[in-house]
Amino acid sequence: MIQKFQESGYKIVDADEDISDICIVNTCTVTNIADRKSRQALRKVKAKNKNSIIVATGCYAQSYKEELEKMPEIDMVLGNEEKKDIVKYVEKYFEQKNKLIYVNDISKQKEFDEMGEISYTEKTRAVVKVQDGCNQFCTYCIIPYARGRVRSRKIESVIKEIENIVQKGIKEVVITGIHLASYGKDFDDDNIGLIDLLENINKIDGILRIRLGSLEPKIITEEFMQRLTKLDKICHSFHLSLQSGCDETLKRMNRKYTTSEFKEITQRLRKYYDDVILTTDVIVGFPGESDEEFNKTYQFLKDIKFYKMHVFPYSPRKGTLAAKMPNQIQGNIKNKRSQQLIELSNKNQKEYNEKLIGKTVQVLFEESKEGIFKGHTQNYILVEYKTEENLENKLKNIKIKKADIEFVIGCTD
Repeated sequence: MIQKFQESGYKIVDADEDISDICIVNTCTVTNIADRKSRQALRKVKAKNKNSIIVATGCYAQSYKEELEKMPEIDMVLGNEEKKDIVKYVEKYFEQKNKLIYVNDISKQKEFDEMGEISYTEKTRAVVKVQDGCNQFCTYCIIPYARGRVRSRKIESVIKEIENIVQKGIKEVVITGIHLASYGKDFDDDNIGLIDLLENINKIDGILRIRLGSLEPKIITEEFMQRLTKLDKICHSFHLSLQSGCDETLKRMNRKYTTSEFKEITQRLRKYYDDVILTTDVIVGFPGESDEEFNKTYQFLKDIKFYKMHVFPYSPRKGTLAAKMPNQIQGNIKNKRSQQLIELSNKNQKEYNEKLIGKTVQVLFEESKEGIFKGHTQNYILVEYKTEENLENKLKNIKIKKADIEFVIGCTD
């Protein structure tokens, strides 16, 4: 969206420092808390920019346009599919000076919405979106309603964008999507999937690392791994969406795998990559989660030994099946269970990091502050290194001298 405005002659200003003519809030609706934060953000920008056009777009705007329409702070509500034409809609508002609502039924969208060739980027690592929408309909999740059905971007379009990214000197790309494992499911050719896309990206000169966003675990088959391990630029870090380590809970969530299947998948990854880092998401306090079910999850996670777990207390989402389920769990119980898993996650992470002490790792440095450069290893360990040398967007071998929970520290001698 920034690029669309830049191409039309608009100047982008710092939201915290400058008064703007147009303020755009790209909203989220993954939880009720996200809805509230989106409304707060809209009120905040209006309070600072009293004479500005305030535009609400994104998933909350897509799903609950009626709620936003009632907010006096907002001048325009745009759905997700309207983002590509945001400049046109803003200029239409300049002409009419009336509140505008443009939100189409996203479930009818069949094609990946190309925003054009993306050249705008702020970081040394570029995120490339290749897929949108989800067909899974997990009982806790509003995303299929906010983002529509699975839509994949053509391989040629992805390659063109990454080739453009290479010209900016960027060495690492993150391939992402709403449900990345479904890439290609909507193509007429049934033989094109995520692995085919990755094989094409791996051939691009100038890209040194290819990182993957969150993956549905069942995509990790033997055939997938045999092809993946032939790609030398793939990073050995994988975020596998778990949500629960209890089969009964997984079934209520409408997840499409069992704990035994998930465990087999982690073993497969570790068989092919001995330095692999595995991370995951876990929801605690899902409706009906008894102490026994939570204990099953805890033991399963202890057994798998993820490098890091992102732990979320279950938050009822209006419009989902889980919000209507009986036996909703009290907040204090959810908080206690969350803390148990966070402590386990921290323990796992620090133990892994401490094993790196004395070893040399290759780091791609991304940013610096007061002479301390930060970057990641190929398997996504955060490394801090103090030096007077300018290492931004450079690869360097670093010997590790100290370990913390969230990062390791390199030797400066």
